[in-house]
Parts: sequence; C-alpha cells; structure tokens
Amino acid sequence: MTYTVQVKVMPLKDLLDPQGKAVMGGLQNLGINNVGDVRIGKHIDLQIEAGSKEAALTAADEAAKKLLANPVMEYYELAVL
Repeated sequence: MTYTVQVKVMPLKDLLDPQGKAVMGGLQNLGINNVGDVRIGKHIDLQIEAGSKEAALTAADEAAKKLLANPVMEYYELAVL
C-alpha cells in the first residue's frame, strides 16, 4: 500500500531564523505590522510503499534523521495523510 507521509522541518525555536527575519522585515516594509514572528521551514511529502502505517512512519523517520533534517539546527514532525 502507498502512504503519504508529511514531513515538517522547522528551525529549532532557540536558534535565529535568518529567512524568517528577512520575511518579517519585508512584511513590515509592506506595512503589514500585525505579524509577531516568522519562522521558515520545509514541507516535504513522501510517497512510501509499506505494509502498514507504522512501517511508513518508520521509513519517513529514517529519511528525516539521515537526510531531510539537521538535528543540530532543526526539528521535524511526521504525519500520515
């Protein structure tokens, strides 16, 4: 069976997010001043062939740990759609 696993990768909350700061500055320059903070991350959808939902999550977790996220600077969350 094919499962779609969504991987959300975001910068760690304690680290500076330069992309987020740049977007925040751009919003302010456009007069959009009611945004309190911006964090930029990655949204990745994986199509995984697996025998179960749990096996698909395990495969996605391995991909995230080994390639998709840098644990020094980022965290990730998984969801089966």
